[in-house]
Amino acid sequence: MFTDGLEGACEVGWWWMGSRATGVMNSSAPLECDTDLDVSPSDKLFRFVVHGVLLNAIGAGGLLGNGLSVLVLSRPQMRSSINCLLVGLAACDTVLIFTSIMLFGLTAIYPYTGAMRYYYYHVSPHLTPYAYPIANVAQTMSVYLTLIVTIERWVAVCHPFRAKALCTSSRARWYVLGTATFAFAYNAPKFFEAEVIAEGNPESGEVIYCVRADMNFRTDRYVVVYIHWMYLVVMYIVPFSALAALNACIVKQVRRAQAERARLSRVQRRELGLATMLLVVVLVFFLCNLLPLVTNAFEVFLGDAFENLDPLVKTSNLLVTINSSVNFVIYVIFGEKFKRVFLKIFCAGRIRPRGLRDSPEHTRDDSFGSCGERMSLRLARNGTLRRSDLRSTRTGPGRQRRAASPAPTVYYPAPTPSTDISIASTDAPPSVLRWNGNSRHHF
Repeated sequence: MFTDGLEGACEVGWWWMGSRATGVMNSSAPLECDTDLDVSPSDKLFRFVVHGVLLNAIGAGGLLGNGLSVLVLSRPQMRSSINCLLVGLAACDTVLIFTSIMLFGLTAIYPYTGAMRYYYYHVSPHLTPYAYPIANVAQTMSVYLTLIVTIERWVAVCHPFRAKALCTSSRARWYVLGTATFAFAYNAPKFFEAEVIAEGNPESGEVIYCVRADMNFRTDRYVVVYIHWMYLVVMYIVPFSALAALNACIVKQVRRAQAERARLSRVQRRELGLATMLLVVVLVFFLCNLLPLVTNAFEVFLGDAFENLDPLVKTSNLLVTINSSVNFVIYVIFGEKFKRVFLKIFCAGRIRPRGLRDSPEHTRDDSFGSCGERMSLRLARNGTLRRSDLRSTRTGPGRQRRAASPAPTVYYPAPTPSTDISIASTDAPPSVLRWNGNSRHHF
């Protein structure tokens, strides 16, 4: 995660710039802020490679991937509570990547190459006091939305009978709104931490802008309590502990279900696959945020010695950007329904996945086509279709519709099966009437 204070980020090139510009002694030398002095060429090269090249390239790919994720997850056939949360997560990651590029990626170009000086000393200083707090808001939302997604899966997998009431799309929107409110409230003080100072050279007439901390606002107690300890607790200890405990329960349940996979219903298999996919998302989250956790802990306990860990800070910022950029890849690899809808949107007419039809309803996993006729399948509790469960949609005046059977016991409530099941003939062979699908409900 981002360095949690100005001192810890003083060498990343966009924060804690000195209030006194240099270069006045030599009118031929360009003006520079204090933090740009005495930086070795090797440090400039390392920063250029990590932030200027890797972070910018990965961030650009992440912006594209998150945009595609929002587009696919927002489709009507993808509507569900978990996908609503994932849309919010993708939006937060997009904001986080965009601000990272502005604050880290673009500002790493000038010190090493000499290009983009105007952005470095005129545009970035005016963006930083606002972009930095917004980046922290997006980061906080990303962390806690990941936690909420895990809680949602924990309820669906370990407490399936409560999932129907707790895991709904309307509740998911309130969860996102509540997370945003908390993130803005927690990061509100960061909007007052910095100020922009204009410095000029009377001989050359050049003016540059430097960002420095507002020392009247950033008292020693503020730094110790809010920047160091609260950040460590709120952004690491609480969410990491909860994620570890919840995912341990999910993994235990998934292993138990894997041992009985042959007896699982189709919907249970879908939920098992979805839980596995989200476990991968959380695992990547842990791996990418482990080094930032270590660097922030070092800053809390080592104090001034933390300045010697500047390469770790730069690498940590890159890992945060990677974490915000890879979810689309995970969805494509592990989300079968996500992949089908994605191909339907962008490859219609060229690539038609088996069983995928043109109407939005046919992206639902409880229907498929056979011999030109649409068949809706009511599942028995063992996941198979019985001949007695089928009837023609042609109902006479004296015939009554049979009520739908109770929903199967699943990890997550499936859509209510249709009471009308259309078939071409009730004399279809048994091989047609038996079906054990294993496609996923959400992806």
